[in-house]
Amino acid sequence: MLQKLNKEISDCYECALECRRRANESRDPATKQDFLEMERRWIQLAHSYEFAERLSNFTAPFSRRKSTKGAS
Repeated sequence: MLQKLNKEISDCYECALECRRRANESRDPATKQDFLEMERRWIQLAHSYEFAERLSNFTAPFSRRKSTKGAS
């Protein structure tokens, strides 16, 4: 699961970078703004995945302890 999240996070940042590149190349202000908004949304999604990963890392030891106690 965490490896998948790492891939998702890196993909989001790659998409954000591409949006930034296309915004910088755009001559039309509205199109430039659209690409910058897409960049912001990709970064927000990456942050969301990063939070999920941190939360999973934090709760994993508690989940293991709970499952080993239930097996007794």
